[in-house]
Amino acid sequence: MLKSIKLRAFFIVLFLVISVIYCLPNIIEPTGAWKKYLPSDKIHLGLDLKGGMHLLLELDTTKMLENMVNRKFDALKDSMIRDGIRFLGLDKKENSLFIIIRAEQKDKLYNLIGKEFSDMKAGTTKVDGENLTIEFLLSEKELSNIKENAVHQALETIRNRIDQFGVSEPVIVRQGENQILVQLPGIKDPQRALELIGRTAQLEFKLVDEENAVRYTGGIPPEGDEVLTMKTKNKETGISTTTQILLKKQSLLTGELLTDARVKIGGEFGGESYVAIEFNSEGARLFDKVTAENVGKRIAIILDNTVYSAPVVKERISGGKASISGSFTMDEAKDLAIVLRAGALPAPVKVVQNITIGPSLGQDSIRKGVQAAILGAILVVAFMFFYYRYSGIVANIALFLNLLYLLGAFTALKATMTLPGIAGIILTMGMGVDSNVLIFERIREELRLGKTVRAAVEGGYEKAWVTIFDSHITTLITTFILFIFGTGPIKGFAVTLSIGVIVNLFTAVLGSKTIFDWILGKYKPRSLSI
Repeated sequence: MLKSIKLRAFFIVLFLVISVIYCLPNIIEPTGAWKKYLPSDKIHLGLDLKGGMHLLLELDTTKMLENMVNRKFDALKDSMIRDGIRFLGLDKKENSLFIIIRAEQKDKLYNLIGKEFSDMKAGTTKVDGENLTIEFLLSEKELSNIKENAVHQALETIRNRIDQFGVSEPVIVRQGENQILVQLPGIKDPQRALELIGRTAQLEFKLVDEENAVRYTGGIPPEGDEVLTMKTKNKETGISTTTQILLKKQSLLTGELLTDARVKIGGEFGGESYVAIEFNSEGARLFDKVTAENVGKRIAIILDNTVYSAPVVKERISGGKASISGSFTMDEAKDLAIVLRAGALPAPVKVVQNITIGPSLGQDSIRKGVQAAILGAILVVAFMFFYYRYSGIVANIALFLNLLYLLGAFTALKATMTLPGIAGIILTMGMGVDSNVLIFERIREELRLGKTVRAAVEGGYEKAWVTIFDSHITTLITTFILFIFGTGPIKGFAVTLSIGVIVNLFTAVLGSKTIFDWILGKYKPRSLSI
């Protein structure tokens, strides 16, 4: 028995020491040599306690599919020209491409589609004399895959951008079919964060159509051209202006081939900050080819359909390095570099919900939560002592251990404390008290039957154990279901409660029983104050 008590006491003290070590950074800042040995992580506060930004974004999958069909349209047109397939017309509508060909070209077209566009299937065919109008459309399975992949890619891109922006403990989860929930605790510049997250960041290089620009005076651009807005900033006044610029529609190069983007100052741009970009080997080869073929011409650098600069190519540029200038501020240049490094979103995102929670509200929640916890703890401790006398002290020690272990576990696991998390802790405390009440009532019953103190304590714990175990297991199952199907705060509540349930089983049963066994072994009382 003595050996068993010593072993249990060892584990109780061991967990107590570990919990205190992990809890210390929440109270004092380790300095000097202690900084080397003590953990530095504190309990992280969630959005509702620390304040910050809550965003619900919706991915514009319609626009994404439109872009996909546009790319298919251009690729199919090029492939048909390359393979010598003579077509009389090519059009697109929603998820379909319509090709008008002579009947004798049908087999060649089907071979091309089967070989290079296997994700498209033939739809209706209209016959007009010797001409056929054949519809090719993306299959339902392919559409579903595209949407699914787009959401995963958007999640990863947003996560990369936020990581590089330097926000700790962000919550980025999928919600529903095409929505993404983003929570940024402690964010100080919500507008900048919103612009960073929401920017599609599709980088393109296109040729300026200077030949047609001389004759173009507005209205519908010539075939194969498009008009985009170009932003320029006056270096002396700092005033930004926008102008229209005529470009070739076809992209010479896109940002998908980028490997790096860094903010730099100076160089050919004087004292201004600019973004230096670097391509992979394929991008470098393409950039070399593009610049070699267009020496003396202007190539526009476009981000999300806005032209940032359109420099003249003075010479062939090898090595895959280029620069984007645009009279950026340092923050603008940093954000641009982040979105370029993190990659482009597969489609534009729409902000469905934007809530900014001030830190004062969080502080108010913490203050009220602490007040409620202290008041509740005083009432519970007083009640247990008043109702169960000296045995109530044992229950209160177990409750204190429960709280300390729980906070230690939260800090060690780097969990985020939220209001639902606090609710989970309070519920755990309640379960701890309830467990001790169950045990003490069984002990009282055993004493009323005339059993000795030791026999009554043993019998009380034995009879209460089954009920306590059952209630904790059912709670664990519930928290597991909440964790699987819940999101955000619900998951946090489930994690808090599940950790609390496990800790409570240890402290309420093993912890208090060890104290009783030690008292009975050391003092051998003839009666029990309960």
